[in-house]
Amino acid sequence: MTDTLSSAQARRIALAAQGFTRARPGSVSARHVHRVMDRLGVLQIDSVNVFARSHYMPLFSRLGSYDPTLLDRVFHSRTTHYVEYMAHEATFIPVQDWPLWRFRMDDFRARWSGPDSWMSANARTLRWVRDELRDRGSLRPADLRADAPRERGTWWDWDDVKLALEHLWRTGDVAISGRKGFERSYALAEHVIPDAVLSQQIPRDQAIRELTRRAARSSGVATQSDLADYHRIRDRAAVSQSISDLVDAGELHPVAVRGWERAGRPLPAWRHHEAVLPRKVDAAALLTPFDPVVWFRDRALRAFELDYRIEIYVPAEKRRYGYYSLPVLVGDRIVARVDLKSDRASSTLQVQSAWWEPQSRPHEDAERIAAELSLAASWQGLAHISVSGWGTAAESLHSALSGRPEASVRRHVHARETVT
Repeated sequence: MTDTLSSAQARRIALAAQGFTRARPGSVSARHVHRVMDRLGVLQIDSVNVFARSHYMPLFSRLGSYDPTLLDRVFHSRTTHYVEYMAHEATFIPVQDWPLWRFRMDDFRARWSGPDSWMSANARTLRWVRDELRDRGSLRPADLRADAPRERGTWWDWDDVKLALEHLWRTGDVAISGRKGFERSYALAEHVIPDAVLSQQIPRDQAIRELTRRAARSSGVATQSDLADYHRIRDRAAVSQSISDLVDAGELHPVAVRGWERAGRPLPAWRHHEAVLPRKVDAAALLTPFDPVVWFRDRALRAFELDYRIEIYVPAEKRRYGYYSLPVLVGDRIVARVDLKSDRASSTLQVQSAWWEPQSRPHEDAERIAAELSLAASWQGLAHISVSGWGTAAESLHSALSGRPEASVRRHVHARETVT
């Protein structure tokens, strides 16, 4: 028998699975970071640093203010529990999960190893890069640039060496050994991944089934597309078979969610057997666009009525919401989006635009968002908050912030704020 859930129930289950029903700790430690990673499984990395880089945001969303150097210590220490791989896009993953991705590494290798492939055409570059890493240990791209063998002739090209590092990382020959700022260091995989982990062999079908299980646990309730996208698994037949196996094992239960439809027909969905349905979700959080709650745009629209598009590459005069707007969660609803910028020179968190979403309740939501913006400014070490007049939520947020004793609120003019 298939249970039926309302869309609000499905949202609460999903948010509970993502850790949004836990109270934020008074002081954040490494233990809390590990707990969030256990819930998410992967943490997507992104270079955009207008407000804060994306991989710092999910911890802030769930734990509140914390020292960002804690994340750096946890993820980049020599005894790290984590390593980087293409587990969604570029993400941090538990180092113990490296063997789960062997099937993807093998897929990359098969795609790039044919007689007319880039790897075949650049075999000398790949061999030189491997030899340098074997002889010298962990290296930044700049270290290879300094010692590149230009005298050998025209075979060497700096762009080819950068590509070689990325190809070797994707095929599992090389691992990311750390970062300085946002610059990666690379090393041979055997110098980064423990031998006992590196030697494990997990068959493709077992790996996809385990990743589907984890996606279901992290999602709470999900469609097949949701489960496939969580780890960007393109083999839909393998995901479908994994779902069937997990249903047979009692780990997934078929459900119908009212409102989750396509072409007027209900979308099949499944609930993880550990998923809980809380009576309410009382969270408030700024979300990165690459948070698992919203990173799959179909799911964000279906579950939260959030029709999201990143506008980084949209010409400024054509942007509807701003350069890098962040969805805002209040309770079990995505109620707004805010385009934030950390202006270090003036120690100001700039709210460059703010917009209400269809599920908003402006009168009550403005205060919750103002509290999160104040916390965000403090987290980033910024003394002031400024709000432009661009967006349907701008005036409400300015008023709410002005009423907070801890907030030093200013106004600034955005070039687009007269556009509706």
